[in-house]
Amino acid sequence: MSLQDFTQKPFSSSSEENKHVISEVIQKWLIDSKMVLEIASGTGQHAVHFAENMPFLTWQTSDLVESHSGINLWINESGLTNILPPLSIDVSEDNWPVVTYDAVYSANSFHIMSKQNVTDFFSHISSVLNPTGLVIIYGPFNYNGQFTSPSNANFDIWLKQRNEKSGIKDFEFCHELALNAGLKLAEDIEMPQNNRILIWVKK
Repeated sequence: MSLQDFTQKPFSSSSEENKHVISEVIQKWLIDSKMVLEIASGTGQHAVHFAENMPFLTWQTSDLVESHSGINLWINESGLTNILPPLSIDVSEDNWPVVTYDAVYSANSFHIMSKQNVTDFFSHISSVLNPTGLVIIYGPFNYNGQFTSPSNANFDIWLKQRNEKSGIKDFEFCHELALNAGLKLAEDIEMPQNNRILIWVKK
């Protein structure tokens, strides 16, 4: 029996709440995909849920090293063979994979990142995408410099109290970076709790 057997898996209540609605939206976009890279897998809950519900996909997790043990606990308990142990990826460093994927997915990460981190994410993205690859981002966004709800405005204050460089990003800022990376917007989908799913496709 290993030490992991006595370790409690990390748990995110928000991930548990939103995994079903996200899955319903992204599954139709991923139906022709085979390999997906998830940036900032967090607890690993999304990865396990999506891999279970989309068995035609191989789901590659990734995060900073300190999150790997928790992600592996979720993967090991799931018993799934189409989900891979996490890669160590810092979006602002040159440790991105050398292989390419049909899609890159990330949830609730952009508002944790600094603007430089998001810039670096898009500067690397084309190198890991197949010719018609997708970029799927879930989370809150501002439009025309405005919060979409009072709760998002309060959330942004809380984020900045924890880290002044974090905060909800402007859609326009992200979209310009995506365009510069050779991506075009395929869909901007309204989600519950004042969140969005943004989908770009490689031109």
